[in-house]
Amino acid sequence: MHADRVTVEGPHGTVLRPTSLTITEGELAFVHGEPGAGVTAFGLALTGRMRPTTGLVTLDGKADAARLRAAGAVVDAPEITAPEDSLPVRMVIAEELSIGKLPAGKDDVARWLAEHDLAGRAGARFEHLSADERLRLLTALAAARPGIRLLVLDTPDRHTSDVASWTGLARTYAERGFAVVVLTATTPPEVLPAPPARLGRTEQPEPELVQLAQGDPQ
Repeated sequence: MHADRVTVEGPHGTVLRPTSLTITEGELAFVHGEPGAGVTAFGLALTGRMRPTTGLVTLDGKADAARLRAAGAVVDAPEITAPEDSLPVRMVIAEELSIGKLPAGKDDVARWLAEHDLAGRAGARFEHLSADERLRLLTALAAARPGIRLLVLDTPDRHTSDVASWTGLARTYAERGFAVVVLTATTPPEVLPAPPARLGRTEQPEPELVQLAQGDPQ
């Protein structure tokens, strides 16, 4: 996936200044920007869910928004893909499975709950999950969708200052063969485990190539 000088203009001015990024399967990239709409806008542009005002996003050399949407998932984007806080955990799982066109019956939801040690919290409000539980569950649900190659984790640092929890999770999925982009806004760049790409820049550090694990990338 290659984003070439992507910009986004909003009704009140520039949301995202020209930003470039290239990433492929098995790579992990951190992207840092100031808190605000530009961070999520970049994630949406990467996955074909927002048309850039200028610039181009391509997948395997082709500019095709439908292919980008089919291959990429934005995890936990505020007010976009983040679940409603008041929903019970079981309903969030069912909705996410349905979005991915996966079996979403009662037994399927129960299996997901058990696999993520949440069997006793099916009826709990989603907002009562810990930051770690929330991100692990939502990332697993997104990664399970058929055809997904790119995972964009949208500002996990807004939920927790425990950087190791979400950087470790991102690395795990890169090891499984996904391209993983982690968008950050409140974590100081020097705290991240690698120099981040910066919103508003076209010259970026290379993503980290993570050694692929054996077995099914799903």
